Amino acid sequence: MAEDTQQWYASWFDTPFYHILYKDRDHSEAQMFMDNLTEYLNVPEHGKILDLACGKGRHSMYLNSLGYDVTGVDLSENSIAYAKQFENDTLHFDVHDMCKPYGKTFDAVFNLFTSFGYFENEDDNLKTIKAIKANLNDYGFGVIDFMNSDFVINNLVDEDVKTVEGIDFHQKRRVEDGYIIKTITFNVNNEDYSFQERVKALTLTDFEVLFEKAGVHLLDVFGDYKLNRFYKNTSERLVMVFK
Repeated sequence: MAEDTQQWYASWFDTPFYHILYKDRDHSEAQMFMDNLTEYLNVPEHGKILDLACGKGRHSMYLNSLGYDVTGVDLSENSIAYAKQFENDTLHFDVHDMCKPYGKTFDAVFNLFTSFGYFENEDDNLKTIKAIKANLNDYGFGVIDFMNSDFVINNLVDEDVKTVEGIDFHQKRRVEDGYIIKTITFNVNNEDYSFQERVKALTLTDFEVLFEKAGVHLLDVFGDYKLNRFYKNTSERLVMVFK
């Protein structure tokens, strides 16, 4: 059984299997979200955007196609190596730990699609928000797009199998010690693999506490990618705008 003991996101995100499992994510929905968000924030023409935990860079590339100067950063060296082939004068990718300030300031810093709450050390959640604040210029906005933990827990599917590219991914989900945990097992070429996704079930109230500690101000909260109002029990997303 191939099972990695380093921090789960450092190992799982760096495998090709992660990208196979999630290859069918809705690109049109993601692009609609970027359109709505940049318009709502009134990001200046050719404005600078930091895409924090950018993965292979698909959202960075789309934002760049809208005319923005985009920097995508991620802890995964493999993902950044892949994304670098798409670099141009206004699109750059870098390996970076989002708990630390990047060293430049931006008109907007986006942390998208539940790329938060992974850390073994919960202090890193606060460090990340402080780093986002440090990465904003005087007029910049931070955005964290997180799952709505209440909705996810209430609608949790305990177990299912998802087949992609001939691989049967067996997925088991549970809530334990304040974390939503998904165990993913599969077999490729007669070798068994097991990975785990572990995300802190942070609520809006939890984020409000973190924002206060970080010295940032929550400006708006949305419940979906169309930027509709957030409802604790029914909204699928928790999209927070702050500065």
